[in-house]
Amino acid sequence: MNTNKAIFFLLLSLVVLLPLYAFAAARTGGWSPIKDIKDPHVIEIANHTGESNNYEAIIWEKPWLKSMNLTSFKPLDKGRKEAKIGSCVSKGGGAGREASASARRLPSQHLSGSVSSSAAGYGGEPSDQSDIGGAKMKGLFKSKPRTPADLVRQTRDLLLYADRSNSLPDLRESKREEKMAELSRNIRDMKSILYGNSEAEPVADACAQLTQEFFREDTLRALITCLPKLNLETRKDATQVVANLQRQQVNSRLIASDYLEANIDLMDVLIQGFENTDMALHYGAMFRECIRHQIVAKYVLESDHVKKFFDYIQLPNFDIAADAAATFKELLTRHKSTVAEFLTKNEDWFFADYNSKLLESSNYITRRQAIKLLGDILLDRSNSAVMTKYVSSRENLRILMNLLRESSKSIQIEAFHVFKLFAANQNKPADIINILLANRSKLLRLLADLKPDKDDERFEADKSQVLREIAALEPRDLA
Repeated sequence: MNTNKAIFFLLLSLVVLLPLYAFAAARTGGWSPIKDIKDPHVIEIANHTGESNNYEAIIWEKPWLKSMNLTSFKPLDKGRKEAKIGSCVSKGGGAGREASASARRLPSQHLSGSVSSSAAGYGGEPSDQSDIGGAKMKGLFKSKPRTPADLVRQTRDLLLYADRSNSLPDLRESKREEKMAELSRNIRDMKSILYGNSEAEPVADACAQLTQEFFREDTLRALITCLPKLNLETRKDATQVVANLQRQQVNSRLIASDYLEANIDLMDVLIQGFENTDMALHYGAMFRECIRHQIVAKYVLESDHVKKFFDYIQLPNFDIAADAAATFKELLTRHKSTVAEFLTKNEDWFFADYNSKLLESSNYITRRQAIKLLGDILLDRSNSAVMTKYVSSRENLRILMNLLRESSKSIQIEAFHVFKLFAANQNKPADIINILLANRSKLLRLLADLKPDKDDERFEADKSQVLREIAALEPRDLA
């Protein structure tokens, strides 16, 4: 009897308690309607899903919210559910509470959970939507690599800015320095394109683009004008850029030559640079590279500029004087036909100045450089007519004989190479023969003792021939 009563009460308890337990479970988890969609808690959760204005979104209800009928909402496919709310797609009430708590802790982020790789695009790792948007915006506004033409155009703008910046007293010094620093970087970048660097050789196409744009507008003029305003390292870079551009060909044509022909007045500006101690070496190097073009060399030779070199070569600053001498040599030896034409038309005044200002200079370096250059000029076949006239002059012979008596062996050797032309001339004028005869014994002794520092068979052969010519001379009556 007692056993039957116990079983009865147990069954009664199950009948009463099970419905209550089911009701409680329904209240603590699962889906249920939300009564007021304008409830602040509902709006907060909707905003955190990123779908506050999209009624296709699935909102996970907080346990304490009342039910809301979702039958009017369009169902989302499985992929979109995973993309929008990740692990919250399950119906477990615990996941909903976890998502809500995360939303309250990080109001600027989406609900926490694993985002599928198809939505994030970062290998399935959790991602903040703001980060993704930032990356997109960063990529959208990322500056494109500059082409060589872009680099030249930007450099030209900066050069124009630098030229007029001093006339703008209200311009902030920090702004001026920033622009000048950018200009220096651009010139250095152009040098890198033209010369290459430790990691790569220059690319022909890039060099051609840079060259074409550089000479398309007056970039060279702007660079020459602004050179004094640049710092020393940038001046060096700019000088190297200009030098390289003189050699660059575009479609097998030296477009620098065409540009300089149309802007030949730039040579007037460059040669004045020799008179500026700070700028002389930079302008001199540019000038020397520009006269590589025959049209430019011809202009300089036919102008009064060529006469200035007799003074520049004797400037007290050794570096500037040596640079001027190197430029003078380039001018008188590179373009054979142009030089021969110039000397033929101007030999009287040219050699008169050459003798008095250079060969008879009190400066040893000037004399040594001048006698060597004279030999290079006269021994060139293209100048044979000029040479014949030069060795027929008594004044020229007198100067050469004095140079043979120099204490410097270097000058003596160089003087011999010019003097041998007087002795080897088969059509010596009578006055030249008489001068050689009057000094024959001294010349024979001097030449016999003359020897270079190193054995030189060619020199010894030439010396033997000169000695024979002088020894065989016979007096000739003057006409």
